[in-house]
Amino acid sequence: MTQDGRTSDKARTQQALMMALIGVISQVGCLTLVIIIVALIVGLWLDNQFQTRPLFTLILVLASIPLALFLMFRLVFSFAPRIQKLSLEMFETERGEESEGEENATDKA
Repeated sequence: MTQDGRTSDKARTQQALMMALIGVISQVGCLTLVIIIVALIVGLWLDNQFQTRPLFTLILVLASIPLALFLMFRLVFSFAPRIQKLSLEMFETERGEESEGEENATDKA
């Protein structure tokens, strides 16, 4: 926080970056969980309908793993430009603060 009670650009950029990362991680986790649970429920239902106890459940759960991985990568790569932009802004803000600190040190000398 600055002296007048406002958050600095660096803190705001860090917070935006953290929120973006938390959003990606939570979406990936929820998406994976939903895909596997749906595959499990559908597999159990099909096994019950056709009296083939573990067959459809195993097939669908195993098939859901590559699907979950594919969708996870798509989701992460769709968020990557935003996260990269926020990281770059944070880096530039840090460099700007360092150069200001160096200028203030030379002014005092």
